[in-house]
Amino acid sequence: MKNNLQNTVAEAKNEFLKALDLFDQDSINTVPFEGSWTGGQVAEHILKSVSGILETVNGPTKPTERNPEEFVKPLGDAFLNMDIKFQSPDFIIPSDSLKDKASMYASLSKTFDDIEDAAGKDNLSETCTTFEMPTIGLLTRTEWIEFAGFHTKRHAHQLRKIAGHLKKAEIEL
Repeated sequence: MKNNLQNTVAEAKNEFLKALDLFDQDSINTVPFEGSWTGGQVAEHILKSVSGILETVNGPTKPTERNPEEFVKPLGDAFLNMDIKFQSPDFIIPSDSLKDKASMYASLSKTFDDIEDAAGKDNLSETCTTFEMPTIGLLTRTEWIEFAGFHTKRHAHQLRKIAGHLKKAEIEL
């Protein structure tokens, strides 16, 4: 039986992959408007992000000396607020190379499955020590996994907007 955190990951994964399904192989690499990422770049951004989160969650930890869910609500409030704009850290900015939808989809699916497995661990309250969240600091496994869900849902929303832009442009042709 899945716990709540595993359900959160599964829900974010399903929402993102459903949004990715709005693209075909041609449209995945189409820039919808100036200054925007392509659908493929959004997918690569999420893959880089969740892969890094997986490494962090599976990496070294230490006992937590605070409420292990202290930053869950603030992270959710920020990342699920589509009116707030964020600057992506350089290490998860996507490349300009063309993306293969099928391989991106498979990699994302596998990585989310691995995060879902990590969310089933017993010691989710421990603090991960390999990476600090900018402006916050060290997070617990729970907080990192919750963040993965919030961040993924945010970008599923972005994918739907990009797909809508592309459909509208297609209709206007």
